[in-house]
Amino acid sequence: MGHPFPLREIARQAGLSEATVDRVLNGRGGVRESTAQEVRRAIADLDRQRTQVRLVGRAFMIDIVMQAPERFTTAVRSALEAELPSLHPAVLRSRFHFRETGPAGELVATLDRIARRGSQGVILKAPDVPEVTAAVGRLVAAGIPVVTLVTDLPASARLAYVGIDDRAAGATAAYLTGQWLGDRPGHVLTSLSSGFFRNEEEREMGFRGVMRARHPQRALVEIVGGQGLDATQYDLVRGALERDPLIRAVYSIGGGNIATLRAFADLGRTCAVFVAHDLDQDNTRLLSEHRLSAVLHHDLRHDVREACHTVMRAHGALPPAGLRPPSAIQVVTPYNMPPRAAAG
Repeated sequence: MGHPFPLREIARQAGLSEATVDRVLNGRGGVRESTAQEVRRAIADLDRQRTQVRLVGRAFMIDIVMQAPERFTTAVRSALEAELPSLHPAVLRSRFHFRETGPAGELVATLDRIARRGSQGVILKAPDVPEVTAAVGRLVAAGIPVVTLVTDLPASARLAYVGIDDRAAGATAAYLTGQWLGDRPGHVLTSLSSGFFRNEEEREMGFRGVMRARHPQRALVEIVGGQGLDATQYDLVRGALERDPLIRAVYSIGGGNIATLRAFADLGRTCAVFVAHDLDQDNTRLLSEHRLSAVLHHDLRHDVREACHTVMRAHGALPPAGLRPPSAIQVVTPYNMPPRAAAG
């Protein structure tokens, strides 16, 4: 009766003595068939619970490294803390390294410190630039698995990417914008926080491709560099509106939506369609006030949990998983907001 479990563990699972279990396993006789069946059931139960058995007593220290506006990093922290109970019986501890903006060298220095100090995994949201890609390579060479979250570094040695199909998200935004604008004239403002985040680049390409195919007559006006921060976003949006009186809609790829709407209001302009990303605290309020048309959302708790599981698999604490599809894209309007978001 082949099995990978210690004799004592099988005896405890079956509620029998170790001597009885030993007789069954070695076919020594003198044991009722019903007792032998109990041993076999115990082994089957342990096999089904093997994942949990392997996790008992395991502790994982994971570093969360992100360049993003505070509203997003706050959402990530909350999602991780909400998911911690689902990771039991393993214990996961996390160190957070958050910043809103700054030179790539500072981010690289953080990653290199982690490589020197040691970690059991890094969950990373960072710009797709060569120096960050190289730093990921140094982490992996040090035996530290890296999982990219919501934006990828495809040329790096990262273990996996967890997030949505951003090109499909951009295409979805274009479909909604075109449908809701209908035959009304007007240009569309696309807003990126930076030109170096892969997810924003993919969203913009998806959006532009569908708009050109379905609405070739509609001009797209792009602004880049607001970093998703209200202070810088306002000036960029106001400048674009002053230069182009025909802008009537917004696809916000990189955030800063309160500032964008304030720029419209200060110039007495109407935003007929506004599609944004992520149900963070700002967007939840704006959507509930009907100031956003729709938010393209994904379950951040699901993504954070999957990122943690990926790190745990890298250490052999969970069985290998098959090919993982991208996270589901949810189109959220003021009328189908998730209960937690509506309550928040």
